Amino acid sequence: MLGSGEVIGELQMSWDELLDHGDEPFDLSFPPVCGVHPSLTLKAAVVHACDNQNGALSDSLVDCEIARDTDAGHAQFAAYVTSKSVCHLNDAVEHFQLVLDQCPVSHPDHATALTNLAWARLIGYIRNDLQDIDATISLFRDALKLRPERHPDHPLSLYNLTEALTLRHIKKDTAADIREAAQLYHELLPLCPEGTYLRSIAAGVNGVDYVIDGCNDLPIDTSDEGIHLRRIVLELCPLGHHLRPNALHWLAHAVEARFQQCGSIDDIDEAIQFRREACFLCLEGHADCDAYLNRLALSLVFRFDHQGKLNDLDEAISLHEEALRLRPVGHDHRDFSLDNLGGALITRFYKRGDVDDITRAISLYREALTLRPPGHPCRDTTLSNLASTLKTRYDRLDVSEDLNEAIDLYRESLRVMRHDHPERHRTLHNLSLALCSRFTQTLDNEDVEEAITLCQQSLAALSSLHPDRCFSYMQLQEAYSSRYQILHDPADLSLAIENFRLASRHATQGFPDRIQNALCWVDEAEGHQHDSALEAYQVCLQLLDSHMMTRSSATSRREAAASFHYARTLPVDAASCAIRCDNLQHAVELMEQGRGQQWSLASRLRTSVEDLESANPTLAHNYLELSKLLSNAAQSSANIADRAAADRAATEYRRLTRRWEAVVAEIHDLRAFSRFLLPPLYEDLQAAARQGPVIILIASQYSCNAIIVPTLGDPHHVPLPSVTLADLKILKDRFTRAIRHALRMNSAELRTDLIVLSRIIWDEIMLPIVKVLEHVLKLKRRSRIWLCPTSAFTSIPLHAANPFQTKADRSGKEPCLEDLYICSYTPTLSALVRSRQLMKKRVAPSFVAIGQGQPGTGKGKELLAIDTELELVHKLVPATANRIIVSGDAATRAGALEALQGNTWVHLACHGKQDSAQPYNSHFVMRDEHLTLLDIMERDIPHAEFAFLSACHTAVGDEETPDEVIHLAAGLQFSGFKSVVGTLWEVDDAVAQHVVKAFYTNMFEDLKDGGVMDCTKAAWALNRATHAVKTTVPLEQRMVFIHIGV
Repeated sequence: MLGSGEVIGELQMSWDELLDHGDEPFDLSFPPVCGVHPSLTLKAAVVHACDNQNGALSDSLVDCEIARDTDAGHAQFAAYVTSKSVCHLNDAVEHFQLVLDQCPVSHPDHATALTNLAWARLIGYIRNDLQDIDATISLFRDALKLRPERHPDHPLSLYNLTEALTLRHIKKDTAADIREAAQLYHELLPLCPEGTYLRSIAAGVNGVDYVIDGCNDLPIDTSDEGIHLRRIVLELCPLGHHLRPNALHWLAHAVEARFQQCGSIDDIDEAIQFRREACFLCLEGHADCDAYLNRLALSLVFRFDHQGKLNDLDEAISLHEEALRLRPVGHDHRDFSLDNLGGALITRFYKRGDVDDITRAISLYREALTLRPPGHPCRDTTLSNLASTLKTRYDRLDVSEDLNEAIDLYRESLRVMRHDHPERHRTLHNLSLALCSRFTQTLDNEDVEEAITLCQQSLAALSSLHPDRCFSYMQLQEAYSSRYQILHDPADLSLAIENFRLASRHATQGFPDRIQNALCWVDEAEGHQHDSALEAYQVCLQLLDSHMMTRSSATSRREAAASFHYARTLPVDAASCAIRCDNLQHAVELMEQGRGQQWSLASRLRTSVEDLESANPTLAHNYLELSKLLSNAAQSSANIADRAAADRAATEYRRLTRRWEAVVAEIHDLRAFSRFLLPPLYEDLQAAARQGPVIILIASQYSCNAIIVPTLGDPHHVPLPSVTLADLKILKDRFTRAIRHALRMNSAELRTDLIVLSRIIWDEIMLPIVKVLEHVLKLKRRSRIWLCPTSAFTSIPLHAANPFQTKADRSGKEPCLEDLYICSYTPTLSALVRSRQLMKKRVAPSFVAIGQGQPGTGKGKELLAIDTELELVHKLVPATANRIIVSGDAATRAGALEALQGNTWVHLACHGKQDSAQPYNSHFVMRDEHLTLLDIMERDIPHAEFAFLSACHTAVGDEETPDEVIHLAAGLQFSGFKSVVGTLWEVDDAVAQHVVKAFYTNMFEDLKDGGVMDCTKAAWALNRATHAVKTTVPLEQRMVFIHIGV
């Protein structure tokens, strides 16, 4: 049956003409219908009637009877279509039913008979002449079952069933019908080529467009099935389809709702991608442009709340501003834009503290409230938002009127808000917060009791996985803490701590909020000397690690860490807490976990898997392949400027991360690899002290201490009671001034200030440590020691500790630290362990001297002694090392990188610059572009051995991240150089040549006797060199050089 069964033509052909075609099929064409020319392919055959042995008619005669009844049914149906007489419909249905009765299921025309009967009934249903649509749909379903995929009439049967379901939905508004119709259209449309009649009726306004609109009107369903349906609807709207923006919007709405319930970052990322496309398709001038801009802005704010990326918040505010511009005074939806922009501004105020933001937010909310008078369905939302903003201003400016107005507004909001409102829980815990604030002022016990009850109601309204439970836990904690501060009941403090614990561990909330909660927990536990403090520190460090693992680049990881201002001292404070708990091993572990976070995250993708390859080659291969993919994804995403492309790259990075983490979990299942890539335990870290003790210097706000990690046995605690964090900051500033002054002095003048400061370092810091080394560890003189300074200690030249005092018997000078021991530094214990492990892979040495004394305009002064220094180094290095020099025009960024990767030993003489704002941009100045720390980190040079950095500021760390040492020397060590000589401040290139000459002379003195180039001699050679040049090189230019590594 074609279309709705209408007559489109009559066959006027004699039997002879028909039979002339023989057995060959032939086509008949008809006048156009809906712009399409219908045609039929026919084949003629002669059948003979005869009786069989039982006297029954043959199948051929039965088929003739079926054909006559079918023709009669069509004739009656055509008469009904034109006359609308029900008697014709009844006759048609009767004939079609008779045909169906004569066609059993096995009959080849059974599906056709079902379809003819169903269509007649369906038209009768449309005209209200038949009421039983359910039986009609069953007939269409039966026909479809008999016409599976690849059956020539499968598309037609799909369409028929879709039409019936759509018509039932029109009359009965059955959600299941419109859902099924969408699924059927999704299957049908790819089977209908453009230009066909079936395509023309299926893709029209009354076809798929109606189904799309019907699906968009369904309530939001965040189940997998509900979101799958939305995806199908979007596929029904290809590019160019006028309903695509709306389909994008509703799909985004569904996945965003799931994000708000479950907190999956992939969901909010996907929602933002859909909303970006909708905005792109509806540029300014489109009727819904303002609405799509508004929704994209809200989604970006949701993601900011979850991940803390400020560029999301800034973009959201810009979009809200644009949407408000498109909604001038008098616009029906202006109140929504006022409310949403106010919310984004107050969020930015929390991050940046600009009073203009909060002032404007209050103004916007007050205007919105005038547009939402009593009785308005959204008045409760604006009341709550205005209350929250006034409470925030009270917290910052202490205006009591703001607090009282906020409480009144919250109460009014709850009074007019539906009890099943999805945001009611937020207003409950916000009112609780305001009441707690008033309680601390008035000591009215009713306020705090009500606050606790409100929080409990808020929690009761939320599912166990709802992300907002985190905020309710925190508010309940605030209520108990407030009551504890007044009544001092230990039970209240315990309840507050338990809610800190629940909030910090609530997995569906984003990392930034959970980290902030854990930091508050640390502060509360330390303030009350609660025994959960150490647990709080551990949770903080774990959350920071997990949060930074979601960032694809080293730069974004550092920015993520630096955004938590109070986390900067977290590692040292955690170690101090462990020391106070008499757990030195755990102090070392926490110190390492927190302090080496940036480097450990970056190095995870470079971890050696030799042992794993022996144990499980397949797993090792999967790990290495995914590590490579993850590393490539990180590097390729680093410079993406387009927001939408950056979002897609971030989603792909997380997808790869999940696969990588799954492989790591499999590796953990192997008994020998249960600690693979996990924060190292003390017994693992003690390997750093294999060649000599490592001294960790911990500068915390709570205490200053040293922990000595010996080659064997437990660590030793050296308290530094006469040193405070404030003292160290003053000492650092004094050193900075003294160095600056010394650099302006001539070489013959006495460096009095530096001498005084070196004595302080000796007396207050290093002498107590030396006493333990000598008397407890019995360490022999001239042994190797490694210094691992933290926090304020990193800016002090500890190796230069010197009593500058004559012995009591006048027999000479008292020994300084470098007289007693060979001092080296290490940024972390793991870095030293990793360098020692890489020493197993040694190749024939090759040496390159890289120098750039003429960096170009604006890049620093000309370094006149560089070429002389390079020639000097070239002469001192053994010829067996394949010495080369890269200088002048050849010393470009690319040339230097190639030289670093192609040689095992490197001497680098040029300007060096530590970038305090962005340490990964710290750089060596080359002829064309800077050679940055990030450039170096992205190169894996496992066979590299030694680097001498004869440049300024190559070993000065980063003050913004949690006690990290991010500098050029550490970057070279990370890339594979096991032993590095770096500098702490400005180097005089002419004077430095004396140190360079003495260093290489000592470094290679035994090669004449058949020795080999050994980078582990560097610390000893530097120690000998600085002693050798005492009379020719001023103190600050001897102190400037330090050794890092093995």
